[in-house]
Amino acid sequence: MRLPLLAALLAVGVTGPACSGTGAPAKPERVKIGFLVKQPEEPWFQNEWRFASKAAAGLGFDLVKIGAVDGERVLTAIDSLSAQGAQGFVICTPDVRLGPAIVAKARTHGLKVMSVDDQFVGADGKFMDVPHMGISAREIGRVVGRALHEEMTRRGFRTAETGLCLPTRDELDTARERTEGVVEALVAAGFPADRVYKAPQKTTDVPGGMDAGNIVLTQHADVKKWLVAGMNDEAVLGGVRAIEGRGLKPADIVGIGIGGDVARVEFERGQPTGLYATVLISPRRHGYETSELMFKWIRDGVAPPAATYTTGLLMTRDTFKAVMQEQGLTE
Repeated sequence: MRLPLLAALLAVGVTGPACSGTGAPAKPERVKIGFLVKQPEEPWFQNEWRFASKAAAGLGFDLVKIGAVDGERVLTAIDSLSAQGAQGFVICTPDVRLGPAIVAKARTHGLKVMSVDDQFVGADGKFMDVPHMGISAREIGRVVGRALHEEMTRRGFRTAETGLCLPTRDELDTARERTEGVVEALVAAGFPADRVYKAPQKTTDVPGGMDAGNIVLTQHADVKKWLVAGMNDEAVLGGVRAIEGRGLKPADIVGIGIGGDVARVEFERGQPTGLYATVLISPRRHGYETSELMFKWIRDGVAPPAATYTTGLLMTRDTFKAVMQEQGLTE
């Protein structure tokens, strides 16, 4: 987004509760809801839309799916939704600082608004009073940490010869929360904090994880067994690839990612690799449930909870097909 435009958007002031519409809730004959996402090409958002569509079909409302990759497109989309007769929308904003401008624009049109995935931040730097469904990043990290310890124990790894390779991206709040949660749970389970080896990753993809992993490996060449964690599947897979490149076998590596999409491809490979498991972040609730909550808010005047945070499901190469089918992600 152009900086002058962003500054103008952030200058929009809001007061009072961050919802929209006043007086008795309207009960239109046919509810229409918008669902705006910041990266429409990404599998996560495609799946959110898919589950939102299932909610629309099952509950009987119209759904308008819009990709809004910057602030200008977000505000244009809200105008468009109003012109189409929508009564509210769910949004994953491309910039959390756009929250005040989004809420002000929604109010102008009398639209209800609920955020998903990324929570609005006000001019004061605090989360805004807008109904929100997000992901509990730290708890997901804890799930990874506990699972790492359980698997290293099952395999009989000796602590003295084991290290945690942890690519980090601390400038991203969600990434930092996830990796801190990993360390917190792993140390609480008895793993020594001084055997946690971190390296910053410049990018959030597999090459970024591999570069960070190689830094760790160069500094700690004496480690014989490796645990690998990170902000997402890509970071962990990159770390795993770096370790495998040094000649270690999958049996000597326990990598547990976060996400599911990249891990799924890895699990479908013929031979097991060092990527042992992932924590599946399911878009089902984020797509279906937010749409359902918005529908009931519009139809019945029942406001969604102020904040709901979801966690994830651990799945391994052996269990991923059953877990993904159960979550409605495969047929």
